[in-house]
Amino acid sequence: MSGADCVVATLEKEGVDTIFAYPGGASMPMHQSLTRAKNLRTVLPRHEQGGVFMAEGYARSTGKVGVCMSTSGPGATNLITGIADAYMDSVPLVAITGQVKKDMIGKGAFQETDVFGITLPIVKHSYLVIDPREIPQIIKEALLIARSSRPGPVVIDIPKDVQQSLFKPFFPHTTGLESKLSPPPIDITALETVLDWIGKAKRPVLYVGGGIISSGAHLELFKFAEKTSIPVTTTLMGIGSFPENHYLSLKWLGMHGSVYSNFAVDQSDLVLALGVRFDDRVTGKVEAFAQKARIVHIDIDNSELNKNKRVDLAILGDVKEALSLLNKMIEEREWKSPGYVLWHEEILAWKLKFPFRYKKIDDLILPQMVIEEIYKLTQGEAIITTGVGQHQMWAGQFYNFHHPRTFLTSGGLGAMGFGYPAALGAKIAHPQSTVIDIDGDGSFLMNIQELATAVTENIPVKAVILNNQHLGMVVQWEDRFYDSNRAHTFLGLPHNKNALYPDFPQICKGFGIKAERISKPQELVPALKRMLSSDEPYVLDVIVPYTEHVLPMIPAGMTVKDIIIDND
Repeated sequence: MSGADCVVATLEKEGVDTIFAYPGGASMPMHQSLTRAKNLRTVLPRHEQGGVFMAEGYARSTGKVGVCMSTSGPGATNLITGIADAYMDSVPLVAITGQVKKDMIGKGAFQETDVFGITLPIVKHSYLVIDPREIPQIIKEALLIARSSRPGPVVIDIPKDVQQSLFKPFFPHTTGLESKLSPPPIDITALETVLDWIGKAKRPVLYVGGGIISSGAHLELFKFAEKTSIPVTTTLMGIGSFPENHYLSLKWLGMHGSVYSNFAVDQSDLVLALGVRFDDRVTGKVEAFAQKARIVHIDIDNSELNKNKRVDLAILGDVKEALSLLNKMIEEREWKSPGYVLWHEEILAWKLKFPFRYKKIDDLILPQMVIEEIYKLTQGEAIITTGVGQHQMWAGQFYNFHHPRTFLTSGGLGAMGFGYPAALGAKIAHPQSTVIDIDGDGSFLMNIQELATAVTENIPVKAVILNNQHLGMVVQWEDRFYDSNRAHTFLGLPHNKNALYPDFPQICKGFGIKAERISKPQELVPALKRMLSSDEPYVLDVIVPYTEHVLPMIPAGMTVKDIIIDND
């Protein structure tokens, strides 16, 4: 068997069913082998960044490892943004790259790049394959490492002559790493302390993140929240881990999160932080975050404990196991929740006074209105992906998510261009689900070439572009902090500011994709219904004003006391 055939055979044996791969000189042997694969679908993106974002959409929506492939040099470097994105958001990903022949490495050969070295800071692990006989072991290890403990990306760099080598492969049953990658046992004594502190608290809050989704702990979280009556707020990455229509939900917190979630954390006396990393978009000025509270932090990654925020009790372990044990302890000991009646009344008053809201403007479609209507028409049952910017925040604010893995967004890295290819990956993984990319005109343009992938692969993804002709979030910051001085944030035609440019429906027509543009409020619901009823890829270009700001907003590095609630 050749090394290339061995790569494909190992992926199939490990249950990988889809690979997002763009060919080139250094990966051609593997692509030839992929044409003979029996149970492995190859999806051809139109740019390697589109391919890695597709793999992420597949992984984020399923929890399985997303696999992508590129050639050496520019092909490999085009994967780097997606690899970094997977690293920041803890997404299981394996990126396979072709490499120049072994004896040419380090000599500046055509399309040679040290992808192993370049990606070292943004991977869980990486391999440069020198001996073809190691391919089965390496791929099995890579898939295990990517999905184990705190998930993340792994790179496998395979020289062309290794792909061409002939040998008799051995496929191992285990890697020998399984026990080493298992999470440590939870400290029961620490959990006793947690229950004791909950019993003494008057204003507790559950602050939960992407770790709940990664570990599959959403049902355990739901049970724990109901048993303890503790309100739940999530991070952006934790959206969907707790149903947002539940009376205990505070939706999400941080810079553009709900007023009531930020107030609740600020006034709490106990914060249970589960699978979070206290990132700056949540905490603002970290010293002032939850100043009045005891803080418990449970996380599977020891490096996150006491990294950004010193806590009162740090517990290393799998958050699903921790919640399962806490639920069991509550049942066995007939532990009773204090109920926190006054706390719930205080939070309800904040919810009624400070809901997510906006002011309607006659004859204009506002972006928040679009999200609300999408939610009503899908009843919260769609998989939503986004690009990065204002539309991303509005999607999180005005769409209520009830299930994990239904809000797919680039959180930590904030990579524009993520939304559409991620939607394609998610739709491939969930062909029966409605998948909608809610995007901005700037973000959508960054990977617009993947419209071709949607057509050729027959992936009926929907895209709604909130088109304000500007880099909306940067414009908002210009308005707030730079006296509205426009520093290259207008994306339209400088000599004709009334022209709607680019013409997305015309571009879509060139790709063979159904598309339409709307600009009046009365056009919105009928257009959304047409889009949702179509069994083909569909793009709806919605013209919205650039003057809208995402509110509430806690300015970067500030505290909840500096929160901007309204434009008034």
